[in-house]
Amino acid sequence: MNLSSTIKTIQDIMRKDAGLDGDAQRIGQLAWMLFLKVFDQREDEWEDDDQNYLSPLPEDCRWRNWAAYLVDNQGKMQPQKPASELIEYVNNTVFPQLKELEVHGDPKKQVIRSVFEDSNNYMKSGTLLLEVIEKLEEGIDFHDLKERQHMGDIYEQILNDLRSAGNAGEFYTPRALTHFMVQMVNPRLAERETVLDPACGTGGFLTASIDHLHAQLTQQSSTADKAAIEASIFGFEKKQLPHLLCSTNLLLHGIDVPSQIEHRNTLAKGWNEWSPLDRRDCLITNPPFGGVEEGTSGNDYPVDTRSRETADMFMVLIIDKLLKSAGRGAVVLPDGTLFGEGVKAKVKKKLLDECSLHTIVRLPNGVFSPYTGIKSNLLFFTKGKPTETIWYYEHPYPAGYKSYSKTKPIRLEEFQAEKDWWGDEADGFAARVENERAWKVDFKALKNEAESRAQPHWDKAEQLGNQASDLENKVKELRDNLKGEKDAAQRLAVEEQMAALRLEAEGLRQQERDERSAGDRIFWPIYNLDRKNPNAPEAESHDPDVLLEKYQRLLAEIAAVQDELKAELAGALLQEESH
Repeated sequence: MNLSSTIKTIQDIMRKDAGLDGDAQRIGQLAWMLFLKVFDQREDEWEDDDQNYLSPLPEDCRWRNWAAYLVDNQGKMQPQKPASELIEYVNNTVFPQLKELEVHGDPKKQVIRSVFEDSNNYMKSGTLLLEVIEKLEEGIDFHDLKERQHMGDIYEQILNDLRSAGNAGEFYTPRALTHFMVQMVNPRLAERETVLDPACGTGGFLTASIDHLHAQLTQQSSTADKAAIEASIFGFEKKQLPHLLCSTNLLLHGIDVPSQIEHRNTLAKGWNEWSPLDRRDCLITNPPFGGVEEGTSGNDYPVDTRSRETADMFMVLIIDKLLKSAGRGAVVLPDGTLFGEGVKAKVKKKLLDECSLHTIVRLPNGVFSPYTGIKSNLLFFTKGKPTETIWYYEHPYPAGYKSYSKTKPIRLEEFQAEKDWWGDEADGFAARVENERAWKVDFKALKNEAESRAQPHWDKAEQLGNQASDLENKVKELRDNLKGEKDAAQRLAVEEQMAALRLEAEGLRQQERDERSAGDRIFWPIYNLDRKNPNAPEAESHDPDVLLEKYQRLLAEIAAVQDELKAELAGALLQEESH
């Protein structure tokens, strides 16, 4: 039975159980079972490597001692627990012990407890639970594969198969994107560079980073080099289910103790609680966008970039708190961020002022379908110097594709053109050339021009504001002097003078606002990063609104030509008459 069939069969079995309500619970149920099965398989390896190995799990909670099927005297596979006892055993023996596992400074125990503290056994039928275990034993036998990379590939496929179940897709970034982004950021093992995903989901970027670091090992690599990979990987995940899936994923990718994958809400940590020790060399992530943080999260963020929108909050946090100076970042962001105004524009200003945003890869529709149809972009940047040139690359559909789907997902091979074009940041990407897919924007020149045009308006606004302030101070002085004035006529004269000054000040304030707005209208549009490809052939559109606009523009052009012809004819006639 292949993996897709196994997962589908398990989901079908679970749908019969009265305790499971919806895909989210079914995935959660399968996730903790997979974790215990995978952990048990890894324990086999650890026991082979260390004869004195002691399991961090209580013996009666180990998969091998209650769930795994055993061969009976007749050579048949049989369950260890009868269906009539299974639910009670899981609920009263396995879960209580794992939820309250005494950690005592043991990282493995800490991981196990963090995985199970918010997990639950939802199933009520021992018979159906036994069927699920049987399918797991039959269809997912990690012992058949020797290499951890292959085991990781199996789990990645399981995660992909789970994408069709409910909202699980929000935790999964297509593998092609995770590997491409990691390869372009290029974490370096020799330099002991660290990698962080502050919204790591099921761990796609982290496992891609592990694969990338492993590929840098050679026959001359030391034990310290191999151990450094585990110490290089960091992640935070808010939700229990993806954290559980991520921990399992890292176990399968050779991370013996995935304790650096914290189950926490990254955005809920106080702004001043982050320290320089939290900064990493490489930050690669697909932060949740479109969501809104609740409670007090973000209240202590810098005022000018304060927001409740999750993508905005992550970007500010990445720039200010999570990325080292000269650190490299790659982030998935929606089109809405590229053209967004207000706080989004200020977040982009921070990014372009404090980082070199050197590349934006524009993805076509459907990359994240069916979970969202929003167009997305891959932003690559290096912290420590302002942006001068932004290169864009418009990723095309493969030949014959009109969109992506679950059966036709985006593939890593499609990014070969970008890889061939990419070049080297060390020489300022000197080898890059513009083509029908790639173009560049001289952001430094745009910014300098916009500032020079906007500055006179801002200077005028400041001047008007100072004049208004002078008048408002005079009003305050007159009001203070009026407190002791008893003469009614004098009071009336002063109040009239105050009213006139207030009116004049209000006029100046309005002029100040107008001038400032005039300057802002010139300056802030440069932070609209939704730049269209100037080199692409114009696509034929059948949109009625677009066609009507083109028709009206054509009529206007025809009318202008007719007016020119009339003017020339009239001039010619006048000349002829004068002769």
